[in-house]
Amino acid sequence: MKKITGYLRLTRPANIITAVSDVLAGIAMAGTLVFSRFDISAVIFLVLSTSFLYGGGVVLNDVFDTELDKIERPERPIPSGLIKKSYAALFGIMLLIAGITSAALSGIVSDFPATLLIALAIAIAAVLYDKWTKHHSFFGPLNMGICRGLNLLLGIGIYTAALQFYWYFAFVPVIYIFAITMISRGEVHGGKKTTMYIAALLYAIVNALILLVAYRSEHFLQMLPFITLFAIMIFTPLLKAIEKPEGPRIGKAVKSGVISLIVMNAAWAAAFGNLRLAVVIIVLLPVSILLSRLFAVT
Repeated sequence: MKKITGYLRLTRPANIITAVSDVLAGIAMAGTLVFSRFDISAVIFLVLSTSFLYGGGVVLNDVFDTELDKIERPERPIPSGLIKKSYAALFGIMLLIAGITSAALSGIVSDFPATLLIALAIAIAAVLYDKWTKHHSFFGPLNMGICRGLNLLLGIGIYTAALQFYWYFAFVPVIYIFAITMISRGEVHGGKKTTMYIAALLYAIVNALILLVAYRSEHFLQMLPFITLFAIMIFTPLLKAIEKPEGPRIGKAVKSGVISLIVMNAAWAAAFGNLRLAVVIIVLLPVSILLSRLFAVT
């Protein structure tokens, strides 16, 4: 049982829920161009795909970080000896393969092959981050942001034609995750106020872009409760971190930022007029919060 729990800890279950919300938000966007319902099996395969891809990415992240974690986070499954590094590596690779396979199955079911290519891109971007770019002050956050942007495109890709209309919305999660990844570097030893201020500016840009989309699509009022909650959840801990940029405060800001992705994605769905799917996405929030209390988020 301890080993099973250890493998679950490696996958960051609370974070996987946020990845699922990315895909559902993308599906909500694509749905504005399609009047018939999507094949539910295609949706399920995409949800499985993003879950496996995210899980595989973070597992391999811990594999590559083993030596560093022995010093900074010795309680984690690999450095503590609970899970062998070689077994964890195999587990991560298998999850990535399962994610790519699920995306391929989604494409077969819905006749939209773009999802396979996007899933491959996500897997490659995740490994690039884990192995090479993670420790770079600019390309690390950018790489992580690209992973999330591609994840949104994975959902939009359920209808290939929607990609040519909405591909540029992927830049919003890129900006947002860039900010979170940037400030997360101070979780252990503390950070700088300048970094927190830059993150606050990027957060403000993300909120403004979503508000603009909702205003132009005439769904501003139904989106407003979601974007308000989103702003409260991300700015409250960030302001505390700005006041005193210590490791624990920064850690709380990062944790809240990651989980708040669910609310941001609910806001996207509402902004595109799919209030029903927005409610489905927001229901994932308490699930992710509960899992975050049982398993580490960062």
